[in-house]
Order: sequence, then structure tokens, then C-alpha cells
Amino acid sequence: MRLLFRASVLPALAGLALALAGCSPVPQQAIQAGDTPPQAAAASAPAPQAQSPRQASAAPRVAKAISNPILFVTQVPTAGGDPFASRLSSFANHMPGMGSALRGGDLMIRYPDGVLRNLTREAGFGMDGLQGANAIAVREPTVHWSGDRAIFSMVVGAPTQRYGSTSAKWQLYEVTGLARGQTARITRVAGQPAGYNNVSPLYTSDGDILFTSDSPRRGEAHLYPNLDEYESTPTVIGIFKLEVATGRVSLLNHVPSGAFSPTIDSYGRVIFTRWDHLQHDQQQDGSIYLGYTFDPFNFSSEAANATRIGLVRDTFPERRQESTSPYGRVGGHTYNLFAPWQMNQDGTDELTLNHIGRQELVGDYGYLPRAFMDDGAMSDNVSLANFANRKHIRMDGGIFHIRESRVEPGIYYGIYAREFAEGSTNQIVRIAGAPTLNAEQMTITDASPATGSNGLPGGRFRNPLPLGSGDMVASYTSDATFGGSSRLRLHQLNVDASGMFVAGTALTPGIRKTVSWWTDAATPREYSGELWELEAVEVAARTPPPATAHPAIPSPERAVLTAEGINEAALRDWLRSNELALIVTRNQTSRDRGDTQQPFNLQVPGGVRKTRGNGRVYDIAHYQIVQANLVRGYGNNIRGRRPVAQPMSVAANLPNGSGPAGSVRIAADGSTAAFVPANRALSWQTVDPNGEPVVRERVWVTMQAGEIRTCAGCHGENTRNQAGEATPTNQPQALRELMRHWKQTYAGNSGRRRNGAAPLAPGG
Repeated sequence: MRLLFRASVLPALAGLALALAGCSPVPQQAIQAGDTPPQAAAASAPAPQAQSPRQASAAPRVAKAISNPILFVTQVPTAGGDPFASRLSSFANHMPGMGSALRGGDLMIRYPDGVLRNLTREAGFGMDGLQGANAIAVREPTVHWSGDRAIFSMVVGAPTQRYGSTSAKWQLYEVTGLARGQTARITRVAGQPAGYNNVSPLYTSDGDILFTSDSPRRGEAHLYPNLDEYESTPTVIGIFKLEVATGRVSLLNHVPSGAFSPTIDSYGRVIFTRWDHLQHDQQQDGSIYLGYTFDPFNFSSEAANATRIGLVRDTFPERRQESTSPYGRVGGHTYNLFAPWQMNQDGTDELTLNHIGRQELVGDYGYLPRAFMDDGAMSDNVSLANFANRKHIRMDGGIFHIRESRVEPGIYYGIYAREFAEGSTNQIVRIAGAPTLNAEQMTITDASPATGSNGLPGGRFRNPLPLGSGDMVASYTSDATFGGSSRLRLHQLNVDASGMFVAGTALTPGIRKTVSWWTDAATPREYSGELWELEAVEVAARTPPPATAHPAIPSPERAVLTAEGINEAALRDWLRSNELALIVTRNQTSRDRGDTQQPFNLQVPGGVRKTRGNGRVYDIAHYQIVQANLVRGYGNNIRGRRPVAQPMSVAANLPNGSGPAGSVRIAADGSTAAFVPANRALSWQTVDPNGEPVVRERVWVTMQAGEIRTCAGCHGENTRNQAGEATPTNQPQALRELMRHWKQTYAGNSGRRRNGAAPLAPGG
């Protein structure tokens, strides 16, 4: 039931490389992090024309000499490598505490001749030895389109005594003076949320700033921190936008379990990894989890004065263990996938990359269990004939650190890794994801050696950086198992005879540092050795891609608005003033042919019907929309709130007394239309006349205020639906009915009706 609304194909980015001035090289030597770095010799070797690693000839390819400066960060290794919720973890990696992000790293730049500059130290940040008030950790730089500055995150401060603490948070900073001979200057970015962790920054096409943050949706301190849906651990809650000219901060997507490593591709899309974990709270299934007492309960609402009402168990989606319903046995539902996502730069049109879903990501593994276990027409396997991808992406991990090729628009590289203990290091994969492809046409292929039963041949990679030359740089360790002793260093990558990326020349001789810090021990802890080298970016000017925004309303829906005399601008203004969006589905009975895991023989009583072959036909009468409300709390001094799916409450919709709370009626043509809360994670399900769920959404989706979003079908068709038909083109009857209701009730009414002002009823 994935929303499908494709933007038009935009021109590819034509990159312009700006090489900063170089100096005469001298031989390399070991670098001490606090020293003035010596010049270093550049390794150069002729190489054939850049090509995709999957297009390799019989001869291996050696990377060309790097022609642009490389900006990167160093990080003091964490004991154990990837302890839970630490700096390199797949999730909860935004934590600023000393157990998560040790101080002592810096923002570094490497010039083409190998010379290194420590930019943070040059600008007056950071320290050697015992870490104190000026101690820092640094992460995730992004270079401005001009190539003359960069934005990054930095946390400043460490405990200055035993049992000490610090209130330091990750904040956004901008650095200038990147060119040889200039002076580095670092300033904190104005207007960002204070008192919260702001990470993963990047520049929009227009020069504004996107970043992820653990700031609550509206900055409600009593809800902080927001807890994820898995381990009930603090999480970033989405991608925010900071308008530089006005200082206005807005939330672009509300992601209950986190969004990570956003980037903007050559088509202007924001591409990011999102953790999809829409399932029941595992902490409510037992008062003790992994030996820890959670004591789950619900609040009556998100309000600061909400009361505790005891544990109201989740109702959406289905349970994590097998259950029963009027349709027989219902399989237990668990979901734990880090998938590639996209949205426009204004936050509209959020969806998985080109609508790719579990059916396509499962690859040649094929197995994907059905929802209704007693329905023989449904399947526990996907049909490989429906899609091109053969790479199996496990449902306890996913694809991280996605970046687009600089020479092949629409080709992306990422790291395919497991959720725990790998520091999001592992295999590089290549994703064919241009917007001209739909999910059935996309492929994910190995770009470095795959994990073997005895470890990872060729080592582990992190943060792939496609260069303007067509070559690749990445953080790399030769270790088969990632740990605190792993030497994670920046390397140029060569291509072997089988077309796989393999580690080539290291970009530095190793950056060493000795640091110590206070804990609750009688003496400070100490680390002395090489630092991790992470998150490299190329310092070069590039032409900004188009600033994508919400596309035009499709013709069937536009025809309805025109026939009903609806002024689109006035409707959008009303939606914005009431913090609402409008979602329309043309035919809820039409489902993608590849999804045989949920019911696909569907009919509206007295209306449209779509089926394939034999099997039970399910009546669907109502479309119920749920929103992620932060009403789950825990005892044992666990701070923060976890989201729970509860029915939305929007008074402007047509009354639907025969349906469950938060629902609208499915029209005879299968269509639905509903006003929904903006900037709030939403999901939905179709239910039968008695309110029993039939088809459920598997992810959260966010709409922007004023957004009008159309989905052709429930789990919209990539090419054909279950009956072999193309995308529905009917003018939605439900939209017509809603617009008539709106005209009679709200058109011309300038009063502001803020959604969600009233407390939520228990379980509602």
C-alpha cells in the first residue's frame, strides 16, 4: 500500500571541478593529529577511462591520482568498535555522551599532493591529552556547491573531573578558508534548534540547510527524547530545513525510528536511508526485555499535563506473534529494514526510492511470508519474474551512506550492512535508481566482495565517495570482523579483474593521537593510536541541481477540481492554515502485481472489484488512517516517549459513522480522499464493513501542509496490477464528494482550525 507519485525526469547535473592550488610534494611521514602536517607525496599512476565496476574488463583498473582536496573527519575509536548506540552505529548514532562519541577527533582536509591540514585545530577547536571544556568530536561534512565552504556537526566539551558530565549537544558549524594559503574559520550556524542534537547537514539547491535532529516535532520538551520503535532508544525524528535568510526551521518528514545520511542527487531529490520499523512495541509484550524492566504504559495524549492511563496495547499493525481474526490465522508481523528513500527538497512526495519495496528488495531469496496464513491464494514467496533485482537485502539491516556517482547520474553506491556490531561497515553495493526506472526495473548489485561464511574477503568499507574523476574513495579496514582495534582508514579504491572495488592506496600515513578522558573511574581512561578516518567528501565546485518541489496535480484529480469549481490555490492555502494535507487514492482494490503477501482479491460492496485467479474475495469498505502519537511511556526512570499508531482525528473530513475511528468511506469506484495531519507520520489500512483490517500499510509516510498527494492504487502499480491492468485513470468519486463537502462547510472560512488540539481518547 505504498504511495506512488513520480516526479518528472529532471536534467542531470553537469559537474564542474574546481581544483585548489597545490604545492610541491615531499615524502610522506606519520602524522600526529595536533602537529602542523608536513607535505606528502602524491601517488600517481596512469589509468584507463573510469567505468562502472560491473563493466570491468579482464584487466584490473588502478585508480587515477586524486585531483581535488578531500575533506574528512577523524574519530577516536570506541571500545568494542560498535557498542550499542554509538558513533558508528546504524541507529541512535547521534548520542553526544562520552560512551557514544569519544572526544579527540578533528575536521581534516587532504590536498592532492597529500598535504594534510587540521581545520578545527587551526580555527581554535579541539585539544590533545586530557579532554576538557574545549574537547570536540566532529562528523559528516558536506561541501557547498561553490566549493569554498562546508557544513558539519561538532560537539564541544567533555567532563572535567571524575563523575563529571556535560550537557554538550551535536550542533551545526560552517567552515571557510578551505583553499591552500587561506585561514580556516569556523562559526556556529545561527537559527538551528538549541539544546538538541543536530547532525547530517547538507545544503539545498537554493543554499538553505537540511539536517536531521532529535528535536521533537514542535520542540515539546516534555516529549524529549523521542524513542524509536525497536529498542525504545532516543532517535533523530526526521529531516529538518533551516531557511538561512529567515532563520525559520521546519520539519520535512516525521520518521519515528530515524532518517540517516541525507544527500541531494543530480535530479534534485533528497536521498536518504530511513529505518522502517512499523511494528508493535516489543517492550509491551513483557515487562522485562533483555533483562531490563521497562514497565510500559500509555499517556492520555501528547499534552504536557496528560495523565497515565495504564497500558493500552497497540492495535496497528498486526501483532508480532501469530494471532487470529475472522479471516483465520494472521502471521506475526515484524519489520526491521533500513531502506533507501527519497523526497523533494520541500518535503513533499516522500516515498521509497522509485517506490521500491520489500518485494523487490528481497531479491532472489524470494521468501516473504503472507499476512493471512489460511488464504491459499496468497504466497510466502515473491515472483522473480516481476522484477530485475536479484540482490537480497536482509530485513535486519539495509543500505547505508548512499551517494550518487558523479559521472553516471542515477547510479548510487551504498554500504549493505547488518543492524548491529558492524559500525555500518561492510560491502559496497551499486544501485540503479534513476527516476526513469520503476521498482521493477531497479537493480542492486555487488560492487565489492560479498560477505562469505568465514568473514568478509577483501575487508570492510564505509562511506563510499564517488569522485568527479569516476574513481572511488572509501573508509576501509582489512578486518573481517569490525571492532575497536579495526584500522578504519581512507583509501582510494581500485577495481579488480572481476569488477569489484578493492582497497588501493591509503590517503594518509595514519593519523595518531593520545587522548584521555574522565569517567567514574579513579583515573582517566586513555587511548593512544590511530584515529578512524570517516565521511570523506570531495572539495570541488558543482552546479546545483534543480530545487525539486511538489509536482502538479495529475489530470484525473485536476479534472475533478475543475468540474467542482475548486480553486487549487485557495484549497492549498486552507490546507496550510489548518496544517493539513489531502491524500487521494483512485482505486483501493487495485494492487501491484508483485505483492501477493497481503490480500489482492478485493471488492467494494456494490462497487468495483479486482481479482486474480481463485481464492477468497475480501470486502473493503473503509480506509482508516492512523498517526504516530507519542503516548507510550516507560517506568524505571526511562525518559522520553515512543510513538504508537492511533486513529487520526480531522473534523474536516466527511462523517463516516459506519466506519472505525479515523476512517473515510471507500467510494463505489474504489477511491478514497481524506484530509490528514501534516508533518506527522501517517499510516493506514483498508478494513471490511465490520472494521476488520484487510490490507495494511507497512511504513510511515509524512505529508507537508498544503500537499495534495495522489496514489493510483493501494500499493500502487509499478507496471500492472493483480488483474494485469495498467494504472487506474478514473476521476476519483471520493474526491468529488469531499470537495463538495469542503465547499459547503469550509470554503471561504478563514478561521484557523488546528488539528490535534483536543486530547486523544485512550486507545484513540
